[in-house]
Amino acid sequence: MNQSNTQRVARAENVNVWESVCSQQDLVNDSGVVVWLDGAQVALFYLPGAEGKTLYAIDNHDPQSGANVIGRGLVGSIKGDLVVASPIYKQHFRLEDGSCLEYPEQRLRVWPARLNEGRVEVGVA
Repeated sequence: MNQSNTQRVARAENVNVWESVCSQQDLVNDSGVVVWLDGAQVALFYLPGAEGKTLYAIDNHDPQSGANVIGRGLVGSIKGDLVVASPIYKQHFRLEDGSCLEYPEQRLRVWPARLNEGRVEVGVA
């Protein structure tokens, strides 16, 4: 089990510290970009056309292939869940909680993320 599987999901209402990681202009609509945060690669997905939440932060490390490629994955929807498909083995991870649809034992870490006055912030504590 890798470190991503052992860490619990943080919720925005429990966040005391927000780390600015990039500008909103650095985001690509309906796609991923990767930032470095506290020793981890974090894939940010900006979905401005989605209902409700539009920004997701999820671990960039694919546990099945061992490669840092999740930020290059395709975003879609399966049974109402927003997902990203890993570009190597095509397994799908829910953007909301990092769970894998095909392999329930796999889970990616997720962080709360928000837009704040043109900056992208990720919750770290």
